[in-house]
Amino acid sequence: MLIQFIKFLIVGISGLIIDFGLTYLFKEKIKLNKYLSNSIGFLAAGINNFILNRQWTYDGSNGDILIQFPIFISIVLVSLFVLNATVWVGINKLKLNFYLAKMIGIVIITFLNFYAHLHITFNF
Repeated sequence: MLIQFIKFLIVGISGLIIDFGLTYLFKEKIKLNKYLSNSIGFLAAGINNFILNRQWTYDGSNGDILIQFPIFISIVLVSLFVLNATVWVGINKLKLNFYLAKMIGIVIITFLNFYAHLHITFNF
């Protein structure tokens, strides 16, 4: 399981680049709402992470993608709620920078996502 977690973290780094890049683009350049921008970046990274984790981390390529993908997205949506809540608390209650609050949220949901996908998503 340690090797899987390391693979999950490597895939997560690619997702982190996509997530922060798109969030920055939509929030800072296009001037969309910070939570909408955060959601766009996070969901795009989630799709990237599904593809890479399915093939490499969990070897779920033998499972039914029509079952795995909706489960994966459901877990991503729960994680998105936790992430946006963490960002909100970080900004409004702790007076943190948006991107620092986002990073704290990502650390929190990393463990949730790893175990949920290990035990739920890629068991189908």
